Amino acid sequence: MVVTGGTRGVGAGIARAFVEAGAEVVVCARRPPEVPVEGVEFVPLDLRDPPAVRAFFDGLPRVDVLVNNAGGAPHRLLAETDAERHARVIELNLVAPLTASLAAYEQLRRARGSVVMIGSVSGTRPSPGSAAYGAAKAGLENLARSMAVEWAPDVRVNTLVVGMVRTELSHLYYGDEDGIAAVFRTVPMGRLAEPLDVGRAAVFLASDAAAYVTGAGLLVHGGGERPAFLDAANVNKEKASEQRASEEKASEEKASEAKVNEQKASEEKVNEQKVNEEKEGGETG
Repeated sequence: MVVTGGTRGVGAGIARAFVEAGAEVVVCARRPPEVPVEGVEFVPLDLRDPPAVRAFFDGLPRVDVLVNNAGGAPHRLLAETDAERHARVIELNLVAPLTASLAAYEQLRRARGSVVMIGSVSGTRPSPGSAAYGAAKAGLENLARSMAVEWAPDVRVNTLVVGMVRTELSHLYYGDEDGIAAVFRTVPMGRLAEPLDVGRAAVFLASDAAAYVTGAGLLVHGGGERPAFLDAANVNKEKASEQRASEEKASEEKASEAKVNEQKASEEKVNEQKVNEEKEGGETG
């Protein structure tokens, strides 16, 4: 199976989830991963180069699953830059997944495989500061629904509509730890998604457990965003304030727990690396 842009953040979480599920995973991106995911093969590829994309898929012996994850955009108000830059955002987030899907189609059809588009809640609501990105993600979900109809029953096509995810780049969007904790409190589940949350949802959509699911959009957003009018309205304010305080306390507890778990995972990884180094040293000696 192939994950585009699978070298960090959400993409790396998706690749890791498929490895856990026993898949042979290839990730492609312009740059190699700083921290490779064990069991994953990396191939350099610019997804905005259609001939290169076609050559890449033609060189693979089999493709059962394609996860179109590559994408993203910097914060940029519409009037602050030119149309060409906004067009490049749309190219990466909408045209590139179309290019990859078309290039992989014949192999997916032979395998009776599956395409998973990584969409975003930005495509379902106003997205100030990333309007071109939101428009591209809205288009991506519609593309997936049309593709699902055209390619059925040979290839299933679905979308994961992803909310806020905690990655190594979270500070660029949410600020320091206090900012991230404040964002936690806006999510009903009391935390941001982890990349592996998205990855496991992608594994589900690609699996036989979802054999009758195509043309669907699966929300992975922790319950979404609390409507702003609830905080602005002055009806039932006291009751709402108590509920919000309770939610904030629960969110802080979850955030603290997540931080402890993250630290434990990091320590375990360090210990595992030390053990491996000691083993290698022993074998060399």
